[in-house]
Amino acid sequence: MPDGGDGLRELDAGTIAKAVEGMCREASTSPAPGLAPALAGALAQCPPGPSREALAICLENIDIAAGSGLPLCQDTGVPVFLAELGTGVSITGGTLGSAIASGVSFACAEGYLRPSMVSDPFGCRLNTGDSTPPVVHVEMVEGSSLRLGLVLRGAGTENASRVAMLPRLSGADGVVRFAVDAVASQGAFACPPLIVSVGVGGNLETCALLAKKGLLRPFGAGSPDPACAALEERLLNRINSLGIGPQGFGGPCTALSVRVTSAPCHMASLPVCVCMGCHALRTAEAML
Repeated sequence: MPDGGDGLRELDAGTIAKAVEGMCREASTSPAPGLAPALAGALAQCPPGPSREALAICLENIDIAAGSGLPLCQDTGVPVFLAELGTGVSITGGTLGSAIASGVSFACAEGYLRPSMVSDPFGCRLNTGDSTPPVVHVEMVEGSSLRLGLVLRGAGTENASRVAMLPRLSGADGVVRFAVDAVASQGAFACPPLIVSVGVGGNLETCALLAKKGLLRPFGAGSPDPACAALEERLLNRINSLGIGPQGFGGPCTALSVRVTSAPCHMASLPVCVCMGCHALRTAEAML
């Protein structure tokens, strides 16, 4: 991209919109990298019965979506974008928000997203018709590039997610109790086997954002923080001992993965968010 003359790299809004359209197409029709092998591994360890059949159907669904180019799930969800915008980037021809919304609208017109957004949460709840507005979180970073992460959030997983402001001395045990209780009460409604992402710390909105970011973490990549890594293992064992199983049919695999991310918080609080991802976790990333 050209230099703006003041040392800034110019990035056209149309380029961003095109990239966003492609991200929506990818996320809607393809599972997050590593998800299919994780499901196959769960299938290999699942005893015969309805749970095993459900896992087989989940894998078959992935194959059908890949072969047909159709969405993995009829609820293509709310497009949630996590953007890292370099301080050396100047966006021309529009704003970052308008460019992302334009790309989402294009993807909806092409059939990769279902119109799911309503303009007013009250009253008649009129559909906006093009799956906009998307949810956009922007973080300024050093550099001259734009990094975009996308998570498509269907209502099943989003409605099942939970946030709490725990007492300040609840500690790891309190976080485990809250997360396990959240999955026990809501997990069956979120189309398991689940990817459970837990954000701890920050404040009311920060812990939720940490949990959303955790859904973009690659499969098999545990937290580099020893305390969070220990919580991940502990939570995975406790959640799988619930016996909810694939699609609620019971069995040893309620969650494929648990991700825990933490941040500093106020000395008088312990914010926690449990954000669930379903067996069709849909993500995409792009670097511009």
